[in-house]
Amino acid sequence: MLQKLTINNYALIDNLEIGFGKGLNILTGETGAGKSIILGALSLILGQRAESRYFFNQQKKCVIEGLFKIDGFHLKSFFEDNDLDYEAETVLRREISADGKSRAFVNDTPVNLTALKQLGEKLIDIHSQHATLEINDPEFQLLVVDAVAKHDELLNNYQSKYKAYRKSVTRLNELIAESEKAKTDLDYFQFQFDELEKAALHPDEQESLEKELYALNNAEEIKRNLFGAYYLMQEGEASALIQLKEAGVQLGNLEKFDTQIEELHQRLSSTIIELKDIAAEIEIIEQRTQTNEARVDEVNIRLSLIYNLQKKHRVNTNTELLEIQDDLSDKIQKVLFSDEAVEQLQKQLTADRTELEKLAGQLTANRIKAIPAIEKQVLATLAEMGMGNSALKIEHAPLSPKGGAEKESTGLGATGADQIKFLFSANKGHALAEMSKVASGGELSRLMLSIKSLIAQYTALPTIIFDEIDTGVSGEVANKVGQIMEHLADNLQVITITHLPQIASKGQNHYFVYKDDSAATTYTRIKQLDQPERVLEIAKMLSGDKPGESALQNARELLGSL
Repeated sequence: MLQKLTINNYALIDNLEIGFGKGLNILTGETGAGKSIILGALSLILGQRAESRYFFNQQKKCVIEGLFKIDGFHLKSFFEDNDLDYEAETVLRREISADGKSRAFVNDTPVNLTALKQLGEKLIDIHSQHATLEINDPEFQLLVVDAVAKHDELLNNYQSKYKAYRKSVTRLNELIAESEKAKTDLDYFQFQFDELEKAALHPDEQESLEKELYALNNAEEIKRNLFGAYYLMQEGEASALIQLKEAGVQLGNLEKFDTQIEELHQRLSSTIIELKDIAAEIEIIEQRTQTNEARVDEVNIRLSLIYNLQKKHRVNTNTELLEIQDDLSDKIQKVLFSDEAVEQLQKQLTADRTELEKLAGQLTANRIKAIPAIEKQVLATLAEMGMGNSALKIEHAPLSPKGGAEKESTGLGATGADQIKFLFSANKGHALAEMSKVASGGELSRLMLSIKSLIAQYTALPTIIFDEIDTGVSGEVANKVGQIMEHLADNLQVITITHLPQIASKGQNHYFVYKDDSAATTYTRIKQLDQPERVLEIAKMLSGDKPGESALQNARELLGSL
């Protein structure tokens, strides 16, 4: 329920605060006073687009805020899904800066306009005199049937499963396309994989071969220098080891005189042993170092293969080539098993579709059962409003197998397997047809009111707003329309803008919208009328700005039920 609406800097409104009550709330005032401006401001916190040119002061931002009492309307899941704090009294706020930038908030948490609109649709239904076009919308007509069928849980379950089913259908098509393309590429993948597998690559092989080739290409120099080092250490007449041995003899002759010399002699002996080992290893390396043209050719051939593969695949290492080999193996396996994946998904889709058809069948049965009750109740309400000769027929048919992207080719859609069409005639003996073709504006307004009053009995919508839905009616019919609204307000909050005194008299709360020209700038103002003020306002609606006693008495009679 909308408890309070605050408007700052919008159209003719500089600063306005309205507190709404339960039941039927009436807004009256002269044409152009600003009643529709108030609804326009309200629509901003319900997610509608905004333009800064409608600001009262172009230098300031526009702020619209609505306080809603929402406990009892099963909205906690929406707040949880959108990561919002749930409050029994929830505030929706919209701020539009002078440069047109907009921000939206729910309980002071920033939200995008989509979330704001989704929440707004759950809180308020605004119905204007132009909204009767909605009555011909097949989606709205189906919504009416579903509301009376009272199968929200079943419908939500179906829609959730249908959405998942459509995703699976899309995935199946992608798998089939990928499989066909992969099969085309299979020979190429296999050739590349076989080439790499045949190469029998090892991660560190390239570095090892490059070192070996470098050594082979410099074998003579290596052998010559190794022999030279060995000769200087071991073979020459004045080799290092011979001279060190002589030095050891000299120290050995002196070690009896000094323990420090004895220690040095032992260290030199250990060094000589180490040098002998080094010389021996140098000799072994020198003897095995040979020029080997055959091995050079073999290494060159192997490195050439590696370099060519790296260039072909645009990489620099064997590790990267091995990763490509693994990737090719995966692609080949996917191709080989793609048909199996397609077959498994097709089986799953068949099972999912069977379940969807079962749920759709339950929806269909519920809808067919609800149709007679809708026809009966709508016609009964129309009869109360002076349209007793009306006829309403709700046609049901299976969903056409040919449709747009949201319709399954075999007759399932996002809302089930049904097509609904409302056919109407406002006059006895006239053929039924689409409602917009056979009903006047006033008749359509009454028809929509009948339908909305029916929906209100089955849904938990907190608030409904009628913007001059009484257009085209008068006299006793207007009184009946007011009674229908009065009954509607037993189940939810109703706010209506009206020019008819018969309807205005039915409200529990009456608000008067007017222009204030007392200052240099015109302002839109609003005030809640007390009982004497209501009598005067309704009398003015009956006879003009200066009502006589008869008009005042008539107004009192209209308000006599209050």
